Amino acid sequence: MQARFPADRVSVVGRSTDYVRISDDGEERTFHFCPDCGATVFYTAADAPDVIAVPIGAFADPSSPAATVSVYESRRHPWVSVPDAIEHEDY
Repeated sequence: MQARFPADRVSVVGRSTDYVRISDDGEERTFHFCPDCGATVFYTAADAPDVIAVPIGAFADPSSPAATVSVYESRRHPWVSVPDAIEHEDY
């Protein structure tokens, strides 16, 4: 899961190690890892340069808002349930 923010509203502070991979659709994704613990801090996509995506697990706030969009549901583990009331996009 991830939270997406407008890039002009995000300030990235500190060091990161970058890893670039190509998505299933052939788009470039750049993952920015913490060089000390290896956790993904955020990632960017070449096809959406105005967006910063942050893994939900990076937030230590249990009151973070619930998901509003579900993507790649066909790839989810069978034990993961997705609320019917959110937007569903399956590629």
